[in-house]
Amino acid sequence: MSALNRSPRRLGAVVVTTSLLAAGLAVAIAAAPAQAASADVVITEVYGGGGNSGAPYTNDFVELTNNNAAPVDVSGWSVQYGSTAGTTWQVTKLTGSIAPGAAYLIQDSGGATGQPMPTPNVVGTIAMSASAGKIALVTNQTALACGADCDKDPAVKDFVGYGSATNDSETTPAPGLSNTTSDSRNDPKQDTDNNAADFSAGNPSPGTLTGGPAEPPVDAKIHDIQGAAHRSPLEGKVVANVTGVVTAKSSNGFWFQDPQADDDPATSEGIFVFTSSAPTVAVGDALSVQGSVAEFRPGGSGGVTNLTTTELTNAKITVTGTAAVPAATIVGPGGRVPPSTVIDDDSSGDVEKTSTAFDPANDGIDFWESLEGMWIGINQPEVTGPTSSFRELSVVPAGSGVRTVRGGILLQKTDSNPERVLLDDVLTPIPDAKTGDKLAGTVTGVLDYSFGNFKFLPTVTPTVVDGGVQREVTTKSSPLQVSVATFNVENLDPSDGPAKFDGLAQAVVHNLASPDILGLEEVQDNDGAINSGNTKADVTLNTLAAAIVKAGGPEYTWREIDPVDGQEGGEPGGNIRVAFMYRTDKPVKFVDRPGGGSTVATTITTDRFGRPHLSSSPGRVDPANPAWAATRVPLAGEFTWHGQTLFVVVNHFSSKGGDDPLWGRFQPPVQVSAAKRHQQAQVVRGFVDQILAKDTGTNVVVLGDLNDFDWSETADILVGSGKTALIDMPRTLPLNQRYSYVFEGNSQILDQILISKNLQPASSYDVVHMNAEFPDQISDHDPQVVRVIPLPSWVR
Repeated sequence: MSALNRSPRRLGAVVVTTSLLAAGLAVAIAAAPAQAASADVVITEVYGGGGNSGAPYTNDFVELTNNNAAPVDVSGWSVQYGSTAGTTWQVTKLTGSIAPGAAYLIQDSGGATGQPMPTPNVVGTIAMSASAGKIALVTNQTALACGADCDKDPAVKDFVGYGSATNDSETTPAPGLSNTTSDSRNDPKQDTDNNAADFSAGNPSPGTLTGGPAEPPVDAKIHDIQGAAHRSPLEGKVVANVTGVVTAKSSNGFWFQDPQADDDPATSEGIFVFTSSAPTVAVGDALSVQGSVAEFRPGGSGGVTNLTTTELTNAKITVTGTAAVPAATIVGPGGRVPPSTVIDDDSSGDVEKTSTAFDPANDGIDFWESLEGMWIGINQPEVTGPTSSFRELSVVPAGSGVRTVRGGILLQKTDSNPERVLLDDVLTPIPDAKTGDKLAGTVTGVLDYSFGNFKFLPTVTPTVVDGGVQREVTTKSSPLQVSVATFNVENLDPSDGPAKFDGLAQAVVHNLASPDILGLEEVQDNDGAINSGNTKADVTLNTLAAAIVKAGGPEYTWREIDPVDGQEGGEPGGNIRVAFMYRTDKPVKFVDRPGGGSTVATTITTDRFGRPHLSSSPGRVDPANPAWAATRVPLAGEFTWHGQTLFVVVNHFSSKGGDDPLWGRFQPPVQVSAAKRHQQAQVVRGFVDQILAKDTGTNVVVLGDLNDFDWSETADILVGSGKTALIDMPRTLPLNQRYSYVFEGNSQILDQILISKNLQPASSYDVVHMNAEFPDQISDHDPQVVRVIPLPSWVR
């Protein structure tokens, strides 16, 4: 009802609370039914699609504002939700007060998709419908009992029903919604008690009062909308007479491009139009579009660290005819050549801020942004990494980067390879391909962004040209050499089945030439991800040993220490750990010394000749140190080879999870995980120092999945300095061979072997490339092996 026709029930006492709030005296207003227009606190926005597919935000929310001249105390109030046809209500209790004109945000249930919410005033757990339902602002915290006629309840301060079939509303329901739209009050200061008249569907804007008199649409070209920046200069505006030709369609929208480009290569000529459901336009349609300019931040890995993509929403589409799809903008030789080393070097923070320089000629992140939404092509793209399980495939134009010996592209400290772009299967299947392959002809598609990467979306499945790369096989060690290998077996447990074990066994026997000592990472307990409390891994290791014999290899036995249940990270329930396997038919012997345990630290002792030994073998390295919280504790083992002592320490340092993506919003990317690995390296380096302090000529091998690069501070710490410095074997390789892992098309070292100086003269080292470059991987890491001759300490 209108403000001029107030119900007698609207009259009531007005009191002032006795508590003085930071914003001033908070006014407590007596219950006023929603059938009367509220003069103070009103519902301004309702959104129920949070976290769903395509959602711009991770959570459902309700937004309130206070139109009173004084703060209003809402402690003791609630926001309640009912389903579209329901008669029961769920309650989120409110606290605090709302300052005059301020937004008050209630965050409810959510999911994984979208950007995180602004900081809410209250957090609830209600899962609202994305399409239709009802919200009541109630002046108490008791669930409503008024069934399907609650908008007139005396305790209801304001009420919004959304969706045409909803059984209760103020006069007529507000528009129905989707995962990408919210209902916002047209004017936050006006409440006519007619939801349909008061609310409109549009882009969600939690914590920001967006209503008021509508601005007239602005005529714009696509390059005006895109601008020379990461966010549109017209964000939040309604634009009209936007013309172009449809280049590609997805299940929830389409891309179109202006064939009449401006003369500024920094401004894209293409844009995505979000239609929510399958679009009705066809490729080649010439269009005129009116819509709202929005910045969509995709969810997934990265979340708030992802860049946004500029798009048009709530579009009114007019087909004006047909036209030829614009010629593809070629990326690479003969076209626009991407920067060769720098992703960004001038932001020092958020690249989306308008104060940040936009430099497509020198910054890779700006180069690809300047092509966002455009129809592009790459001539004979070169594959730098295998097709992933997400059906992503990394390619570069010809002439890119420092290439590996097998056709990859090498990640370096000062070169993150901005030439790379990932093909994705949004519009067509992506074929299996491996490092060193090429794709035939000119591959065309639209440029998009998601999951922390720019994505090249072909509309026709490319044809793979085999590059001839084969799985490597290392050479056997000489009779005098002991071969020591490291192999991440990727969450190995019996439930993986015979194929996984047989594949690993073939790798050990044929590709690694049956090394004498094998340090394993990611060995799980006997029931894998089942969280049973069991931590034993004897079945896992015995199954692998049996598979090696079946593959024609020698007999191996093993040593490990079961961790404390649930304490060392990895897949929940798996109790991941490191372990040793060693051959029983060679002169390598394991020195068993009792006393070790999951929480017991092995220490360094000496015999009567002053030679170092482990107090317990196998033994764990300082397991109580905070550096190992939620991380695998290193395992030290004392071996002999032809009677000479050899200490081996197998490691699996903390992952890079949580680090900023290379192509993320924040530049340079922050590696929040690095500090933990530095601590872990210091612990292991300290342990090695204790050994070498007894005898600098002691034979020591440190190996494993360090989750860090050969040029990292982690590696520097482990190497150390002076007489006791270790030799980092990856650093001894030519630059184009320094990799054991391929991530998003970047070849890089994560696994490393370091040896004491006295072992280097007779050593040989090989990263055996048989996994990371191939889509059919038995593990995502390449194993590596060093062959050394342990000598008495006096032979130096």
